[in-house]
Amino acid sequence: MNPETIESLNARFQELALEKAFEALPSVGFENMALSTAFGQEGQVLTDIIFKNNYPITVFTLDTGRLFEETYQVMDATQRKYKKRIISYVPDTCALENLIHSDGALGFYESIEKRKACCATRKIEPLKRALKDKDLWITGLRAAQSEYRASVSMFQYDTDFEILKFNPLVHWDIEQVETYLVTHQVPQNPLHKKGYPSIGCAPCTRAVHPGQGIRSGRWWWEKESKRECGLHQNLSVSKAIQPK
Repeated sequence: MNPETIESLNARFQELALEKAFEALPSVGFENMALSTAFGQEGQVLTDIIFKNNYPITVFTLDTGRLFEETYQVMDATQRKYKKRIISYVPDTCALENLIHSDGALGFYESIEKRKACCATRKIEPLKRALKDKDLWITGLRAAQSEYRASVSMFQYDTDFEILKFNPLVHWDIEQVETYLVTHQVPQNPLHKKGYPSIGCAPCTRAVHPGQGIRSGRWWWEKESKRECGLHQNLSVSKAIQPK
């Protein structure tokens, strides 16, 4: 594809309706696109749009081996509804064995360093495999999800994974997300109705109280304000897009 600045893409796509934005992606040269989903509400909105319109976009998930049973249930319900397969990427066996041998099964509670090591093994390395040879990474990031994510834009370059991200729901609020899911009868994780607005691995996620932040139930034992697993950290809005 011809190099095009992220700023120009943001200007071009910001006024497009969601489905129109997806339809326009091939016109700017994106060919190998993938949506990462953890089967949260935002991911389910995007999966519905991609599957029902048969867009040529791979949908994948990172199966860390520590997910809630309810997450596997919504994954199964989603595949059955659309009669399409969602690709699962799992941790490297040797790396996972070494992690558990070194830190134990629950070592991630002991320090931020050990928690990030767990995320690196169970999420980061599988994600690198999932994004190999892709030229666009689609996510369900929303600016309202946390203070850190408030700076997210529709298109951003991820300097860690060296790939362009497309965040089509960046300006949606939770009411829009929930309305879409109900209107289109999209499968949802039942944990959302039990106080879990953001759902990750079972040992690292808990329900939140009304008024708490959407992601306050993730890694709640850590005191630092920026609690991310490493999937969405280093983003740029000033890089020209180059073909891989």
